Amino acid sequence: MAGLKVDRELRLRTLSSIVIAGLVIFAIYSGGLFWKILASLIAILSLGEYYRLLGRLDGVRLSPGIGYIFSLIFLIAAMRENPQPIVLAMILSLCVFIVFMLEIFRRQSTKGTSYAISNSGGIISGVIYISIPWTCMIMLREYAFGREMLITLFVCTWACDVGAYIGGKTFGTIKLCPYVSQGKTIQGFVAGIIGSLIANAVLIYSFSLPTYPTILIGFICGFAGQFGDLAESLIKREAGQKDSGNLIPGHGGMLDRFDSILFNGLLTYLVLRVIL
Repeated sequence: MAGLKVDRELRLRTLSSIVIAGLVIFAIYSGGLFWKILASLIAILSLGEYYRLLGRLDGVRLSPGIGYIFSLIFLIAAMRENPQPIVLAMILSLCVFIVFMLEIFRRQSTKGTSYAISNSGGIISGVIYISIPWTCMIMLREYAFGREMLITLFVCTWACDVGAYIGGKTFGTIKLCPYVSQGKTIQGFVAGIIGSLIANAVLIYSFSLPTYPTILIGFICGFAGQFGDLAESLIKREAGQKDSGNLIPGHGGMLDRFDSILFNGLLTYLVLRVIL
């Protein structure tokens, strides 16, 4: 019976992965409003799961509505134009000031109770951790080769996940971070990088992409993406949760499915926009 349950869960997970991957690739290929709306929806749903995880921590009191509002400001700004970094920084600063104002009124009305530090830290960390990387991925689609770079970003990230899973199951003996994630092994970590680079080579050949920046993206997806996965595992361990949610059958929450892409999306945008 246990074996049948595992097989059923694996089939469900595989089917969910195929549907999600197909939808994301189609949205990236189509571009325009379809990609912007899908990316924004994933970002907001992931942000909600993140805030719910933080809300389970002792002594943390959040005002998630403020985080949603400022995340939408970032995402809408990315849809309309390519906002300057200084403008984004000022928006973040304004978000902190609004949280502080809220906590001033809370402390005054409750005669001594406020959560300024945890509230501002939690709200801002969600915007920075989730919303800004998705903002970068929305803006990336508008650049030359942006469609191909985004497809490379997602395909290499998924290839890394598959490589790490197969390598860990087949050869994994040495735990990578047992106090964060029991299932991660050093062999799986290396296999994930290899999987990403193999997918990267196929994409370079298929799309005739420029070799140097594309290989760099492949390495980013193989290396940084696995730390993105570990980062979300760390958050769930501190919150005492197995999954960030239950929205996606076989995977858990939206954040569980797209945790690796956050680091990868941010770094890819920085590489293509700032360095190159």
